[in-house]
Amino acid sequence: MNSATPLTLPGQHEYHGQPFPLAVKVNAASLDDACAWARDHAAELDAQAAAHGAVLLRGLPLASPEDFNAIVGAFDFPNFSYADSLSNAYRINYTPRVFSANEAPPEVTIFLHHEMAQTPSPPAKLFFFCQTAPTEGGTTPVCRSDILWEHLVEQRPAFADDCKNKGLKYSNVMPAEADKSSGMGRSWQSTFSAETREAAEARMTALGYTWEWQPNGDLRATTPVLPAVRDLGDDRHSFFNQLIAAFNGWKDTRNDPAKAITFGDGTPLNPADVATASTLADQFTFDLPWQTGDLALIDNYTAMHGRRTFKGTRKVLASLVAA
Repeated sequence: MNSATPLTLPGQHEYHGQPFPLAVKVNAASLDDACAWARDHAAELDAQAAAHGAVLLRGLPLASPEDFNAIVGAFDFPNFSYADSLSNAYRINYTPRVFSANEAPPEVTIFLHHEMAQTPSPPAKLFFFCQTAPTEGGTTPVCRSDILWEHLVEQRPAFADDCKNKGLKYSNVMPAEADKSSGMGRSWQSTFSAETREAAEARMTALGYTWEWQPNGDLRATTPVLPAVRDLGDDRHSFFNQLIAAFNGWKDTRNDPAKAITFGDGTPLNPADVATASTLADQFTFDLPWQTGDLALIDNYTAMHGRRTFKGTRKVLASLVAA
């Protein structure tokens, strides 16, 4: 028989009377039982993720990418494949639904961000599955962006207004060949599902991007104006963007964070404003303490996520849910 009970995590946050993240201990004897439980509780967990930002499910008998694929399929949410996404992260596909969260080296910090908020079509939700917990570090920080927005409006009202009214534009240089050493090393061919420059340009034109080809075959692409704030309903808004990640973390042999992001009108961001947003984000962040077999459902509109550095082997797989 399947059952689930509330789980308290050390240092768990609480906002407006709600735990963050919501954590649940699930008792399922087999993968079939786990999938049946997921089917029965999909709508409830969807609503809980939207309200709490993230839900950690512990105790499920999951061990492989195939197990993860099976339970994600049981939720019956619309799939958002890596191949169809405009993610700039290099990943490894295991199934049409399942891929590695990021192949960046262990010493690389992945800063807080909303998944693919730097693209015209971000996913609505994300599943993470911890196949192998690292020896040290490697937690997944999650941040309540609606709570962050409440405080940003109070502390930096002019900056908040600019974010809401101007939006943001992002620029990054995509390699001609995948760069596994970078957290943003996906090639432009893979990103735009294009084998030629002409095909990539046609895709970018349709998406409203501008671009510049580099002498070595790399591609510098700039997005159209994208929202920096999202209306969640219920009088809630979230700081929905990749501002913190782009300003602090979009750095590799091709990219300079200082050139990665502007307001939608092309004006630069004040580093002091970004520093305030980053400090607030840290305040409202909880590090998911992975145990092997854990499953997390994150509402991409409500919560940001990232990755801490780690030692040892860490295998965290991901699956995206379309809007």
